[in-house]
Amino acid sequence: MKKPFILSAKNIFVLFILSTLFFCCNKNEAKIRYDKGGIIVENPDAQVVMHDGEKREYVLYVPDSYDGIAAVPILFNFHGYGGNASEYMMETDMRSLAESETFILVYPQGSLLNGSPHWNPSLPSIENKSNADDLGFIETLVNKLSTEHVIDMKKIYACGYSNGGMMSYGLASHKSNLIAAVGAISGAMIETDITPSHPMPVIKIHGTADDVLPYNGTNEFNSVENTLAYWINFNQANTTPVVTNFNNNGTLIEHFVYADGDNGATVEHYKVIEGGHIWLDMNFQDTNTGKLIWDFVSKYDINGLL
Repeated sequence: MKKPFILSAKNIFVLFILSTLFFCCNKNEAKIRYDKGGIIVENPDAQVVMHDGEKREYVLYVPDSYDGIAAVPILFNFHGYGGNASEYMMETDMRSLAESETFILVYPQGSLLNGSPHWNPSLPSIENKSNADDLGFIETLVNKLSTEHVIDMKKIYACGYSNGGMMSYGLASHKSNLIAAVGAISGAMIETDITPSHPMPVIKIHGTADDVLPYNGTNEFNSVENTLAYWINFNQANTTPVVTNFNNNGTLIEHFVYADGDNGATVEHYKVIEGGHIWLDMNFQDTNTGKLIWDFVSKYDINGLL
């Protein structure tokens, strides 16, 4: 398969320097307090798992509808660069959805890079600005959660915003043995030589006025078109999409569906006209961004369309 031009891992740091992200926050460790700009901060909501000799943190929401008997899915939602898992959970609140649909919701916390929480969505390498083993951290976390709860291991999903969207793509490629489907909001995909082990359903939401990860890409950042082309080609989906347009409180959104991929894998894209580098929260037809993501990924398990 021809490899597209996509963002190199060595350019991740450039993104971090450029980012002035919507959810930027200076909090990080829950059990470990630290000094940030002369202010002592902590994240009291997080739980801890040991990975690679370090305490790694996550915020967990187990719905009351979970009975501990029937196996349930997991949805990971990754914050952007500089983000805090607890605040990100509030900003992108999917807890009522987890209650109604009965899935476990997990907001992992990125480790510090130059004082700011981040995700390394590729394998540790001397070419990376970060050697954080975030891919391994998520696998460790899946294993921990599966011992504490009754998990449907065929229905583990990932989504994320910006650098967190990068992390979702990283898991889709490097940990496809765990991940059934992914979503990315205002996020780019970085280069990898790893081929997923199964067709990967992908939902991508991106604004045309994104000034951090431009819609049309740059010399360093992959375009939305190239990212979609990669997954359409990999899944062997229809190259001619079904396109519908709708108005979201005055904002035009174009919806592209590339269907009929292997194992029923579909690639969907919401193109938000004049949308910026934010969690693009859409509200239309009694749904929102969180529900769009869930409704998409939950149609699949690791073997394909249900």
